[in-house]
Amino acid sequence: MDFVQQNMMWVIAAAVSGAMLLSSFIRGGGKGISIPEATLLINREDALVLDVRETSEWSSGHIPNARHVALGQLAKHLSELEKFKDKPVIVCCASGNRSSTACGTLQRAGFARVFNLSGGIGAWSGAGLPVTTKG
Repeated sequence: MDFVQQNMMWVIAAAVSGAMLLSSFIRGGGKGISIPEATLLINREDALVLDVRETSEWSSGHIPNARHVALGQLAKHLSELEKFKDKPVIVCCASGNRSSTACGTLQRAGFARVFNLSGGIGAWSGAGLPVTTKG
C-alpha cells in the first residue's frame, strides 16, 4: 500500500492507459495494419481508404484517392459504402482512435475485411508517403 501512495501518479497513468487499451478492444477496433501492409493492399487489391476525420482535418491533407466520411456521419453513409463490402477497407484518422470506432461500425454492418491504419495519417505522412489536398 505504501508503494501505491508514494507512486500515485504512476498508478493513475497505468490505470488510464489500461482503460484506453481495453476500450479499443471493446469498440471492435478492426485489425491494425502497418503503413507497408496498407500500401500493399492499396496497390495489389485496390483497397478502399476511408478517412473518418473531420472536414477541416481532411482538407488540410489526406491519402490520395481516399474517401471522406466523418466518423459522426458514418452510420448515415453506410449504404454508399455497401459496394465495398467485399474489398479490403483501410480506415484512417489522425492517430487511430476514431478509426478504431469506425472499424467496429463497419464490421457490425457486415464489412468482411476492415483494417485500422496504425498511427493514422500522421504515420502515413511521416513515412514520406503522398498526401493531397485535392478531392
